[in-house]
Amino acid sequence: MPGRLGVEAALVDGVLVAGDVEIADGRITAFGLGGKRGRGFAVPGFVDLQVNGFGGVDFLDADAAAYRRAGDALLETGVTAYLPTLITSPEEQVLAAMREVPVDDAARPRILGMHLEGPFLSPNRLGTHEASSRRDPDLPLLERLLDAGPVRVMTLAPELAGAGALVDVLLARGVVVSLGHTDATVAQANAAFDAGARGVTHLFNAMRPLLHRDPGIVGAALARDDVYVSIILDGIHLAPETARTVWKAARERTVLVSDAIAAAPRNDGPSTLGELDLQVHEGAVRGPDGVLAGSVLTMIEAVRNLHELGAPIEDAVGAATLAPAGLLGDPELGRIDVGLPADLVVLNDRIEIERVVVAGVDRAFA
Repeated sequence: MPGRLGVEAALVDGVLVAGDVEIADGRITAFGLGGKRGRGFAVPGFVDLQVNGFGGVDFLDADAAAYRRAGDALLETGVTAYLPTLITSPEEQVLAAMREVPVDDAARPRILGMHLEGPFLSPNRLGTHEASSRRDPDLPLLERLLDAGPVRVMTLAPELAGAGALVDVLLARGVVVSLGHTDATVAQANAAFDAGARGVTHLFNAMRPLLHRDPGIVGAALARDDVYVSIILDGIHLAPETARTVWKAARERTVLVSDAIAAAPRNDGPSTLGELDLQVHEGAVRGPDGVLAGSVLTMIEAVRNLHELGAPIEDAVGAATLAPAGLLGDPELGRIDVGLPADLVVLNDRIEIERVVVAGVDRAFA
């Protein structure tokens, strides 16, 4: 039997539509329904394209049970679909981690594939990625990685010799190319975008800076209208003015990501990312050398942070739903519409999560 959510409105393709939402058999059957006044408003479940770990789980060292624990923790923060992200690490470690990623379509939150952040990165913009595991473009290595599991996004540095061939192979195999950890000039970035790269990974962080006569990849991405830019909106990776500038320049192309590590959503204390020892202090995650190394941000916090910077709530939610779906090229993801999976978050007027519904079932606070 169909059931109603009991909400007063729903965010449908960026517009708040008054009325309730009806669900049956795990899918949305109607919205905009009148009747008894509801509470809160429904938005699509959040889509996080960069999650290194969560809820005490590091995806470089996770089995099926660990993925279930991380998934339960992610659901409580409104994430109903995500990409486990593996950073630059020894090849065998990455391949072993890829083999552990669940491929069951019934898993919730939905695992949309994997995000490989490396190993084809600039030696000058590695951040905390392991330098000994970084590689110059290597087609046989790329093929081994792609054969090991369902890769959905790969982050690479386009200025490396031979990177163009990697982009061609990735696109031929349906993988989204995102540029990051890069020292690319504006010309090198534009060449990669023209060749089919669709995104930039954590804009401004671990890349050539934006200068008035040397705009680099940041300037190239913000000046175009066909490139999505992801940002880590934790108040640490970007100054508020920088984040506001990104949103005003890119708007519907701005993608919120958590870049979360295993310590998320916990606060201060020691943690790890692969073999790297990390320390979390006042919300900032740093490696032994003091360089930022991911975050303990949650997606609901990122949405609230963007809203507090001046984005209407419709746009702030869109940066966690429609924009990541756009980067992936999935027109059914991150949306509320009849026939789509009932993966929803109910928010109150303080932008707090009241309920999370996944596949039509309340899950987050059970």
